[in-house]
Amino acid sequence: MRWMHAAGRGLLVLVVVLTGYVASGARAGEGTAAVRGPLTLATAGDLTGYLGPLLEGWNRTHPGERVTLVELPDSADETRAQMATDLRAPDRHRFDVLNIDVNWTSEFAAAGWIRPLPRDRFPLDAFLPPVVGTATYDGRLYAVPYVTNAGLLLYRKDVLAEEGVPPPRTWAELERYARTIAPKYGLDGYAGQFLPYEGLAVNAAEAVYSAGGSILGDEGERVTVDSAEAREGIGFLARGVREGWIPKDALTYKEEESKQAFQDGRLLFLRNWPYAYVGASAPGSEVAGEVGAVPLPGPDGPGTSVLGGSNLAVAAHARHPDSAARLIAYLTSERVQRQVLTRGALPPVRADLYEDPELVRAFPYLPTLRESVLAAAPRPKSPRYDQVSLAVQAVVHDAMTGRQTPEAAVRRLARELAAISHR
Repeated sequence: MRWMHAAGRGLLVLVVVLTGYVASGARAGEGTAAVRGPLTLATAGDLTGYLGPLLEGWNRTHPGERVTLVELPDSADETRAQMATDLRAPDRHRFDVLNIDVNWTSEFAAAGWIRPLPRDRFPLDAFLPPVVGTATYDGRLYAVPYVTNAGLLLYRKDVLAEEGVPPPRTWAELERYARTIAPKYGLDGYAGQFLPYEGLAVNAAEAVYSAGGSILGDEGERVTVDSAEAREGIGFLARGVREGWIPKDALTYKEEESKQAFQDGRLLFLRNWPYAYVGASAPGSEVAGEVGAVPLPGPDGPGTSVLGGSNLAVAAHARHPDSAARLIAYLTSERVQRQVLTRGALPPVRADLYEDPELVRAFPYLPTLRESVLAAAPRPKSPRYDQVSLAVQAVVHDAMTGRQTPEAAVRRLARELAAISHR
């Protein structure tokens, strides 16, 4: 859920805790009195403070289904752990509707922790098409997209203008500019999020995808990473550190550290989520007014970002599934999605908002973000995603620090992922 730490340093994880009980066979959306009731919404890291006003609007118009806001720890790992503990325990059942990171959908669905949802209750056709795929597992809808995200390449407009070159569209251009232009201005070349944590798994997947490769197939049942494309992608990251156009400091960067390096005027290029564009363009930033954003580059043209964001899911033991479905429909409505962007600085899932002239004036990166989301791909789908991510992080970090060649790293990753898939 690092996208949410990024967005206003808010790692948004909604958990709707419902009171009452519905029989295990009840499906979300049944419109009887037994399936409606008050809700408790828990959030981890809502540091932008946007959610309270949204819930006040709901409470005014739904007095019998009032939502109480509760916070979970401001950590993706801790939030997931608390959700998993509740969903496993037959005697707890505090959490009934969850806003889960997009890469948790497969895991939670495979474990039987969340229930399938009726597609006709939600405006899926109004969403950016790729985000719907993050909410499905085994051909069924198990969640509803709420917030999306995609990586962007931020760059110094003033420096590239001085050099008379456009922003890079390919890895070769990015490498050349980072190696030759950045030092002339006392800058480091390029950084992403390269500390061994979920952010590195995302950066690695983007490099592999951009080269035309993949990591897993068939909902995690087939390992596909042992390929020339994966070696090229991981080799791109390892080469950057070895040749120096990726600074060694970047091996310790998460979202916030990399954003700070860019807005302090220490980097020519940065891969990050859109929140970093907002921060770097704000008053007080050393580079305010000089920040541009383009889609991530790839070997021969625009590359592929990994989709970020979160999905709203209803727990298998939810006692008020109709209230849950109604709240999800409210939070994904056009009016509320607009406020998710304007109040929370979080990218909405509604496609039409990316072409709204008023919003584009306020958030100039929206057209680029839309382009990136439409070309993006989800993280590897697996019911054991947490283990998959840890393996990717460890192996790719070893390649970037020179402990293994990219070729050896890919072979090792294929072996480790095969072991995970057979557990």
